[in-house]
Amino acid sequence: MALIGVFDSGVGGLSILDEALRQLPQHSYIYLADSANAPYGEKSSDWIAARSLTLCKHLAGKGCDAIVVACNTATAQAIQQIRSALDIPIIGVEPGIKPASMQSQNNIVGVLATEATLKSDKFNALLATLPKGCQFVKQAGAGLVPLIESGKADSEETLELLANHLEPIQIAGADTLVLGCTHFPFLRKAIRKLLGESITLIDTSDAVVRQLKRQLETIEQTHPSKECGEVLLISSKNADSLLSIAQELMSTDLGLHSVAARMLSEAQ
Repeated sequence: MALIGVFDSGVGGLSILDEALRQLPQHSYIYLADSANAPYGEKSSDWIAARSLTLCKHLAGKGCDAIVVACNTATAQAIQQIRSALDIPIIGVEPGIKPASMQSQNNIVGVLATEATLKSDKFNALLATLPKGCQFVKQAGAGLVPLIESGKADSEETLELLANHLEPIQIAGADTLVLGCTHFPFLRKAIRKLLGESITLIDTSDAVVRQLKRQLETIEQTHPSKECGEVLLISSKNADSLLSIAQELMSTDLGLHSVAARMLSEAQ
């Protein structure tokens, strides 16, 4: 079966890994979290592009058959360079503003993402292709990623900060909210507490994994296995912490897989 790399600036991409393990449990995965440098959303475009390419090359060097860049900021700033440099399928992520515009009943959509994603050419080019009649209320979620990284997704501190960020979206009357950072699906409970059940939340994890599945079908030569594959978690900061947060945040029963956690080489 395939070996799939999943790369993110930190723990946010665990939301993608979670969905991948649900849909494609037979494959093996290497999850690489660059938590020592998270969040990427506050760094320069050049730094993000260079760092993302370095880490994806690291995953390719481990023998990955495909890589998911499970970070909206890295996708926006580096996906073209990564695809040019590596001769394997590279799947990116982007805020689900198109499906949000189609699902919104009142044509008011909130977009919660990082500053880098909201300012990126890729995001704004996508925005320009959508119907002019839909109003997008863009909000940078500054400070939320570090709280999620430190295991505080459900804390009062996170709830208070999230409330401040969601206020402009709520005032605008948005009936749909795009979770434009892979960290933010882990705030679903807090968002529901603040905005209630009526607002539609858009998370593209399912679409990303379906795209991964299509890419794998073009390279696989073997029959699907009924066994669960291995999962290796690599962190540039704290491997034990990454494993602990994965066990806390993910809905997948990691006990069904052979799971290991390691530190990223100091050379990276």
